[in-house]
Amino acid sequence: MTTTANVFQNLIGGKWQGAENGQNFANSNPATGEVLGYFPLSGEADANAAATRAAFEKWRLVPAPKRGEILFRAGELPKQREEELARTMTQEMGKVLKETHGDVQEGIDMAYYMAGEGRRLFGHSVPVELPNKSGVAMRDPIGVVACITPWNFPMAIPTWKMFPALVAGNTVVFKPASDTPLSALRLVEILYEADLPEGVVNIVFGPGGIAGDALLHNPDVAVISFTGSTESGRHVAIEAARSLKRIPLEMGARRR
Repeated sequence: MTTTANVFQNLIGGKWQGAENGQNFANSNPATGEVLGYFPLSGEADANAAATRAAFEKWRLVPAPKRGEILFRAGELPKQREEELARTMTQEMGKVLKETHGDVQEGIDMAYYMAGEGRRLFGHSVPVELPNKSGVAMRDPIGVVACITPWNFPMAIPTWKMFPALVAGNTVVFKPASDTPLSALRLVEILYEADLPEGVVNIVFGPGGIAGDALLHNPDVAVISFTGSTESGRHVAIEAARSLKRIPLEMGARRR
C-alpha cells in the first residue's frame, strides 16, 4: 500500500495516488519526534475526485445482508492484529496501550453491530385513508457520505460514522485528522481486505480547512458527518446547510 518507504497515498476511486499538488506532510510520534511516514497534503482537486458517485451506483444495488457480511469480516480481521493496530495509534497520538486496545475493540464491536443491521433495514407498511390502497415506505441510500474525524479515537469514531453509512448502501469519503493518518489508513486497508468493492471507501489526507472544505461544497456529497471542535462544527453546519446536506455533528473538542 506504499509507493516508497514510509510514503503513503490517498485512495481515490480504487487507485492509490499522491496529492495533485505533489506535496506531502510528515506524520510524527509526539513523544519522540520520530517521523512515522509522509502523507499527501491533499487539496480541493483531490477531495472532489474522491467524492465521485460512480461506485455508489453499483454499491447501492448490493443486497444489504451482503453488505453486512463484508462488515462482519472487517470486524474479524482486527482481532488478528489488535496489538499492531493499538501500537500504531499509541505511536501517532500518545494514548497508553490499554486505551488504544479499547479503541480497536470499539471498531470491532461496531463492525459486528452494523453487520447485523444488514438484515434489519426494515421499511414500514402504513394504513391509508383511500380504499384499495396501501402505503409502503422503503429505505434507500442517500449517496456519498463524507466522514471528517478527530485524532483522539482514530479507529472507533471513524467506524461509528462509516459502518452505518456503508451497510445502508452509501459510499464514503474519509478525511481523517492529520495527527493520525496511519491509523486511518490501516482501517481502510482492513475494509478492502474484507472484500469491499473498489471505490466504495475513499480516503484523502490533509488539512480540514482545504480538503474538508472542498467536501462541504461538493454537490455530490449528500452527508457530512463531523466530529471536532465547536468552532469547526459551526462552520460545517453553516456551509453544508447552503446545499441542504445532512449534517450529523459531534462538537466540543479542541481544534487540531
